[in-house]
Amino acid sequence: MARSMLQAVSTAVFGLSAISLPLANAAAVSSTATSARSQYTLPASVQYAENVIPNINDPQAVDAQSVCPGYKATNVQNSTFGLTATLSLAGTPCNLYGTDIDTLNLTVQYQTADRLSVNIVPTYVDSSNYTQYLVRDSLLAKPALDEGVSETSKFHDLSFSWSNDPTFAFTVQRRSTGDVLFTTEGSKLIFENQFLEFTSPLPDDYNIYGLGEHIHEFRLGNNFTATIFPADIANPIDYNIYGSHPFYLETRYFEVDPKTGNTSITTGNATDPSKKYESYSHGVYLRNTHAHEVLLRPNRITWRTLGGSIDLYFYAGPTQPAVTKALLKSNDALPAMQQYYTLGYQQCRWGYKGWSDVEDVASNFSKFEIPLETLWVDIDYLGQLRDFQTDPNTWSIEEGEKFLSSLHSKGQHFVPIIDSAIYIPNPDNASDAYAPFDRGNEVGAFLKNPDGSLYIGAVWPGFTVFPDWLSEGAQTWWVDEITAFHEKVSFDGIWIDMSEISSFCAGSCGSGNLHLQPVHPPFALPGEPGAVVYDYPEGFNITNATEAASASSGAASQSSAASVSATTPASTPIYRPTVTPGVRDVNHPAYVINNGQGDIANKAISPNATHIDGTQEYEMHNVWGYQILNATHNALLNIFPEKRPFIIGRSTFFGSGRWAGHWGGDNYSKWGSMYMSISQALSFSLFGIPMFGVDTCGFLGNSDEELCNRWMQLSAFFPFYRNHNTLSTIPQEPYRWGSVIESTKTAMKIRYPLLPYMYTLLHLAHSTGSTVLRALSWEFPNDPLLANVDTQLLLGPSILVIPVLEPQVSTVQGVFPGIAEGEKWYDWYTQTPVSATAGKNETIDAPLGHIPVYVRGGSVLPQQEYALTTRDARNTPYSLITALSAKGTAKGELYVDDGESVKPNATLFVEYAAENNTLTAVPQGAYVEPQPLANITVLGVPSAPLAGVTFNGVKLPSSSVAYNGTSHVLSVTGLKNYTAAGAWAHKWTLKW
Repeated sequence: MARSMLQAVSTAVFGLSAISLPLANAAAVSSTATSARSQYTLPASVQYAENVIPNINDPQAVDAQSVCPGYKATNVQNSTFGLTATLSLAGTPCNLYGTDIDTLNLTVQYQTADRLSVNIVPTYVDSSNYTQYLVRDSLLAKPALDEGVSETSKFHDLSFSWSNDPTFAFTVQRRSTGDVLFTTEGSKLIFENQFLEFTSPLPDDYNIYGLGEHIHEFRLGNNFTATIFPADIANPIDYNIYGSHPFYLETRYFEVDPKTGNTSITTGNATDPSKKYESYSHGVYLRNTHAHEVLLRPNRITWRTLGGSIDLYFYAGPTQPAVTKALLKSNDALPAMQQYYTLGYQQCRWGYKGWSDVEDVASNFSKFEIPLETLWVDIDYLGQLRDFQTDPNTWSIEEGEKFLSSLHSKGQHFVPIIDSAIYIPNPDNASDAYAPFDRGNEVGAFLKNPDGSLYIGAVWPGFTVFPDWLSEGAQTWWVDEITAFHEKVSFDGIWIDMSEISSFCAGSCGSGNLHLQPVHPPFALPGEPGAVVYDYPEGFNITNATEAASASSGAASQSSAASVSATTPASTPIYRPTVTPGVRDVNHPAYVINNGQGDIANKAISPNATHIDGTQEYEMHNVWGYQILNATHNALLNIFPEKRPFIIGRSTFFGSGRWAGHWGGDNYSKWGSMYMSISQALSFSLFGIPMFGVDTCGFLGNSDEELCNRWMQLSAFFPFYRNHNTLSTIPQEPYRWGSVIESTKTAMKIRYPLLPYMYTLLHLAHSTGSTVLRALSWEFPNDPLLANVDTQLLLGPSILVIPVLEPQVSTVQGVFPGIAEGEKWYDWYTQTPVSATAGKNETIDAPLGHIPVYVRGGSVLPQQEYALTTRDARNTPYSLITALSAKGTAKGELYVDDGESVKPNATLFVEYAAENNTLTAVPQGAYVEPQPLANITVLGVPSAPLAGVTFNGVKLPSSSVAYNGTSHVLSVTGLKNYTAAGAWAHKWTLKW
């Protein structure tokens, strides 16, 4: 659900310490101070601190490059693996957006043959002047020198050089091509206590991807500011949202001279399909947890952070898979292996009113024979909206125990939401007890104000405190609370929300006000007066004209009735503070980042919230969500010591994938949100979080039949497949519309048979760092035409999906990559080869209910049968689709284990290879898979096998072999008798 702050309200300037909330502001106040919940509503005026213009939009903002002195390098010492140097200010300090740091230490390491680190930190004489926060290795993994690395840099593909002309600058170059990947030549290094800046030129029309989290096209373009700062906001285009991932992949294309083989760099938009190209990709990762922004401009990239250090890592690649694998391995960020059941379909909504509601939902999925694996519940189930307790009236523990026992007996699962803030009770009201807070407070589990008092914000239950993940007490307390909750509600995984971390007020607004305890957030909830949901997707006015007109009229009436002063800020100030050297202002840093919420305290806890060791949230905001996922992972291991934790979290940092998956947050029931989901998924592939999906059919606004029809089919190819929508909108479970029932089943009858393939992809991602969902440009790296394709995607190397992403059409445009190099594609449904032209968008028939899917020639795809749960699907026989390449070859692989164990007792890995009219399966491993092999289908067989077909040398009866001379498909059935010990119990060979 996420339920970001759903409505803008009036702004007012408040300090970020305690805010006094007089009773006069309350809509209604209980006359009894000791009542269980005083009838006080948090006023809208406390929601905002300031809403300021970022420096990049301030025409009078001073350019640091024009006034700051830069540095000079001295004491340069070459070492076995790189060099060290001292950097000293090259002139008078500018103290522009902070205090210039006089002296810095530079350390350069050739860490592996394809990774180079450049580390610049302040020089400290002793700990007394250690004021700059540097990320601890214990908090965030730090790439280290490879023990097997060569003792000289000459064997590395990356080279580092530096100069002092006119000030210190460094350059990273690729030796194999001579290409400069990054250089600060021609610019100055800025290093202040609250502002760092470094910049590098880039080629024309460069291809950069990553730098999340945001809603933007996959290829970022050269007029974009990527802000790395988590924000609780519902999917705004181009602004920062929930996660922080300071990494980018850059791909450069080189034209190959057909006579000499020499290469020359091209623009990112090279479009001549008759020419030959090759590409080189590299990655850049900044290990810095401070708020920062990355300015992508024509021919230049600029990094600006609000503190910390320059801790850069360059990955040579030279391909996207090589970059991603090296990045994830070196940062201890290989993604978690998921349980098998998590690949099943999942259903949720904000608005289920009790166990009877979710039981009805489960029954309807069964009634319409639509697969359902997991039911999710939003904050509705929480007693008084407080974590770790249920509403006793409609979500009683006893009724839940009965329902969940029945659900589990059917092979289905249950995941509840857990919010990130903890209710703090009214100390003047003895009946307002909340034991989780008491237990946490006893062990120092919560963040404090600078004066040592509890930092108290406001979230769904009212005034709340926030766990301090640097406190050992918080870690233990969180594990204990989740464990105790599981004894009451037998959940199977956890959904972490609001973890940016979000607060409904600016500052410690609950300090001194706990006796008030607001009963409502400072904005209207969907469905309440002034916030009735009238929104529908584009095209609804055509398919449902009468309803659309009524909704439009209602929306207009609601809009005209709304008070302008209550929804629109009177003005947005330009914030230009004066910097006092030596003084650090964390609440209002002099440099204003391009935060979509304005002031960095808006809809978040304040930067001066203080951790147990004195560190402030100013340094830790970007990794708060990262840390709660770690703590939750430990909690689930405590409950299920032998099972892999299943967690979906909202706020992530680079490396979060080793604990959790992610969903795309509060998207809209709009066609544009469905389109953007592809770019989101591909970006999170780069970030090492393959377990990704979005709220299918949209979260905010009303969906409709056509949108949900198309979206349920697209999401069927995402690893995390969930439908979810907001309070008061129309229901959008797939059984609500007849055509959506059929389209959902059509897509699921592809997804569920492919679960063995998808599970294998997840295993490879977990063990090697490969990706599950892939951009076309990654699999076909030498075609510049694919650099900007984000309207279609690949599931692994073998399944191409070309979805319809607009309303009121029955065709879709799609490109078939690799055609010029002889790549072969087969239509999933007809199993026949596709006739396509290299470099051309083909028009493909796609009537409502049909999603074009294609199999790549050269692939062997293991399958099992369609079923309503993954448990039942796993208990069906196997089959294989072997799609031959133009050369008559194919290969594939399968990973099998028990589907849940952290450390399986046994595993099985099968390799498939087809060549010379022979398909071979070679198993390795001790895991016993009892299911037999039933069928093998071979696509692209040019002629009938005149000598018959043999399996392990035994000629199969003619009744088991069929050949279609029109489609060139060879079908082999009746193999169960030959594989009764299990499909992969032994090596076998099929010849035709």
